[in-house]
Amino acid sequence: MPGNGSLLSRLRLVLTVFFALDGFVFAGWVVRIPDIKEQTHASAGALGLALLGVSAGAVVTMTLTGRLCRRYGSHRVTVVCAVLLSLSVALPPLTHSALALGLVLLAFGAAYGSINVAFNSAAVDLVAALRRPIMPSFHAAFSLGGMVGAGLGGLVAGLLTPTEHLFCLTLVGLLVTALAAPTLLRHEPPRRPDPEPAPGPGTPSRAAGGHRRLVVVFGLIALCTAYGEGAMADWGALHLKQDLGTSAGVAAAGYACFALAMTLGRLTGTTLLERLGRTRTVVVGGSTAAVGMLAGSLTPSPWAALAGYAVTGLGLANLFPVAVERAGALAGPDGVATASTLGYGGMLLGPPAIGFLAEWLSLSAALTSVAVLAGIAALIGFAVRDVAPG
Repeated sequence: MPGNGSLLSRLRLVLTVFFALDGFVFAGWVVRIPDIKEQTHASAGALGLALLGVSAGAVVTMTLTGRLCRRYGSHRVTVVCAVLLSLSVALPPLTHSALALGLVLLAFGAAYGSINVAFNSAAVDLVAALRRPIMPSFHAAFSLGGMVGAGLGGLVAGLLTPTEHLFCLTLVGLLVTALAAPTLLRHEPPRRPDPEPAPGPGTPSRAAGGHRRLVVVFGLIALCTAYGEGAMADWGALHLKQDLGTSAGVAAAGYACFALAMTLGRLTGTTLLERLGRTRTVVVGGSTAAVGMLAGSLTPSPWAALAGYAVTGLGLANLFPVAVERAGALAGPDGVATASTLGYGGMLLGPPAIGFLAEWLSLSAALTSVAVLAGIAALIGFAVRDVAPG
């Protein structure tokens, strides 16, 4: 594909739309979970098992999606997965038991995980073609889409039934896909340079092994980041209410502070990467998140905790985009799939790990594990500075 600047700009815009759509659809589903719980008469435990279907479906299909992107191209796979995501989000309100809900959430999770691998793979190609570290801007679009989806979902919760609301999400998703898909389908992903050489001399097989090891290393950074995101989403508000005695409104503001700060961090991520480079961005980001979460979890002041949550969001904001982009630069869609799978593993691990630690120690002590893993991400970034410069 010719290196046409206007064409690359159009591809960037369209991919940004798909990232935003993904966040919008997913958040719209999340705000209706309480209604779906009531409809299915599921206990808290049964609902928790059903909700695992989303993550399980995503993790199981990510590696397969990497192979499909390699065979058919990430643009085509992105469009197909956007259609599947839009259709599958309408399924949960049609269920009337926790088992049926879990099964349809496997399908929804598969579509959600697959589109994440596909459009991240397409974004990696575009980053290489533009020669600018714009990956955080795509993830900022996802975060903004999620905030809009959650906000609108809250507004219409009293006006529309879950079936009506999620069916509207299906219509929006299909319409946006129909408008945005032609640009992707008409053009192949930009040609990337040959995969980056693995560190050190050796045979091609050794180079491939070096790539695989580095991809796993970047996947571990994604895991550490996603662990923090999952923990903050599920436990941050409870810490404010239970341990610090805040009102429900202040507790709810905790995750909002974290999410807003993460979005702002991603919106400024390209500038940060251009000034600091990838290595220093990871080191500074992980260190900042570690300090913020120590404050957020250990301070006795609710307002200091809110500030700590915000600092944590700023610190974690660009770690996942950088990890996915570097993994993709090294190994293409397979690298994106590996890093994303490890990242989702962290999101799966975070909430239950915090729960077990909270029972063993306390919730405030358990939340310090977010700081520990953020610090580990910073150390990993520093450790691979010579073999993965940037």
